[in-house]
Parts: sequence; C-alpha cells; structure tokens
Amino acid sequence: MSKIALITGITGQDGSYLAELLLGKGYEVHGVIRRASTFNTHRIDHLYEDPHGVGVKLHLHYGDLSDGVRLVTLLNEIAPDEVYNLAAQSHVRVSFDEPEHTADTTGTGTVRLLEAIRASKVRPKFYQASTSELYGATPPPQDEETPFYPRSPYAAAKLYSYWITKNYREAYDMFAVNGILFNHESPRRGETFVTRKITRAVAAIKAGQQEHLYMGNIDSIRDWGYAAEYVEGMWRMLQVDEPEDFVLATGDGITVRDFLEVSFAHAGLNWEDHIKYDPRYLRPTEVDALIGDPSKAKAKLGWVPTISGRELAKLMVVADIEALKHGDKWIDKVQLASWDAS
Repeated sequence: MSKIALITGITGQDGSYLAELLLGKGYEVHGVIRRASTFNTHRIDHLYEDPHGVGVKLHLHYGDLSDGVRLVTLLNEIAPDEVYNLAAQSHVRVSFDEPEHTADTTGTGTVRLLEAIRASKVRPKFYQASTSELYGATPPPQDEETPFYPRSPYAAAKLYSYWITKNYREAYDMFAVNGILFNHESPRRGETFVTRKITRAVAAIKAGQQEHLYMGNIDSIRDWGYAAEYVEGMWRMLQVDEPEDFVLATGDGITVRDFLEVSFAHAGLNWEDHIKYDPRYLRPTEVDALIGDPSKAKAKLGWVPTISGRELAKLMVVADIEALKHGDKWIDKVQLASWDAS
C-alpha cells in the first residue's frame, strides 16, 4: 500500500521538488494551497501528467496555516504517514517590512499544524523546514550544536518554529524533526530571491532586454546548494528510526560577488559592466557568513550534495536563458546532462 504524504507550501520551489520525489517513490501526495484569484501551480502542473495510465497520485486541497480547524479536518480526511511543513513567508528582506505577518505564518503557523496533528486521529511523522538564518551573527562553520543568533524577523519566527517542534517531540512523543537547510536554489526559485534575480537578469542582459542589475550587499557569504538534492535529505530525515534534527549544506561558502561573476561569465558577460549599487536592497541587520557542516547528515542519513554554488549558478543561467528564448516561460525541469558546466 502506498504511503501518503501531506505537504504545505507545495507550490513553492521545495514543495514542487519534494512532490516530484515522493511521487517517484510511489507515494500518494496531498498538497495544501491557499485560495487565490489566480492559479499559482505552475511548478507542479507537470506532475498531473499520467503517461503510464496508473492514475494521478497528486491531490490539492484549499487550506491555510492560519486556520487550525481546517488543518485538523484535512489531517483526519487524508490520514498522512508523513507531513512536511514547507509553508512560510520566506523572504528575509520582506520580513522586516511585514514582521507581524511573518511571525504569524512562519512561526505561529507551525504550532497550529503541530496542534492539529495532536488533535487529529492520525500520528504522522513531521518535518519542519528550518533555516540557516537561525545562526545569523554566529560565525561559521555552523552545525547542529552551533548557538543560534537570528538577525531578522524571519529568522526569529523560524527560531520559534524550531523550538516548538523540539518541544512537541519531547512533550508528546511525536516523530518531529527540524531540517536546518542552508541556502538551496534552482531554476524554480522565486524571482525575488537574489540568486534567481541574478540569473534572470543575466538572461535579459544577454538578450539585450536590459542593461543593469541593481544589488545591495554583494560581500555576504552563503552556502548554496541545489534544491532538488536537498528534498532528498528532507525525506531521509523521516526514514530513520529515531527523530533528530539535521543540517543540510554543501560546506562550501561563496560570496554574492562570486555568484555574480560566475553567472555573468557563463553567458560571456563581465558582471562589473552591469551591476549598480542600490541601498534599498540592504537589510537593517545583515548576516555576514553562513557555511554549514553537513557531517551528521552524511554519517547518519547517507546524504551527500554533488552540486556546488558555482555549478548551480551556471545551471540556473542556462535555464533562464532557455526560458527567455521560449517567451519567458518557466522551465519546469533541467536535465543536468543537457547543460554545459565548462
């Protein structure tokens, strides 16, 4: 009998890759989406294809982390074996403008979902999407034992989610884990996030559609990996015998400046000819360096990332150039064998 998974945030980058992974493993996948006047399912539309005629195993349900009663209803109806909480207001800079909304969605939403699990008749394994932003001002390398020092409303909200997940694990004997994921990107990354902002601009500049890209702090260091690999780590965290928290990272940090240089160079451009500084993109409090130590995940989960931040920049540039050639249509999947990493 197929396992059943419930994913909040299924229409986002991580949710789409995770749904793809689980469907490939034979799961029946259910996703929670918010009601809106327009569709926002482009990242998962291809998952409704059924070339083998075995029946589509992807199901979407309207719901919201602000509605605890609806969450209880969905859990009782779906009876999932695994729940992945990927829903959040996840943009760090925006969290300074909308701190209350961020706290409610990213922080309180987690406890609503945990309470819904406790109130329902099912006992699924629970994955909480945590973040390297928890470390904030704490110097790298950062692992599961590194002290937290959040530097944004987003990180503070995620800190609450982290600790409430541990609390429910210990207080109610739940199989509940935190995946502390360092930055992970892909061609499915939202267009307002810095990596995708860069690679989309490279494609537009290469095509002669724009001339400059405006940036804030380009000296910050991040540990960038490939999102499609990181969702495998999420799944593995729920397959072990005992619940534990894990860091997922590449262990290799590069600056935003490095990402710019590689991205522009892969398109035959000099980044310095096109970048302009704009203080509007600075955070009120900056996070200088995030570099993870994934040793525990390697040892206990057998999870090892293969794509570095520099390779990721090239992959995303290729995808955005191809998307622009096709009328700026989003490319839902990049076959790694088809892109030139030279």
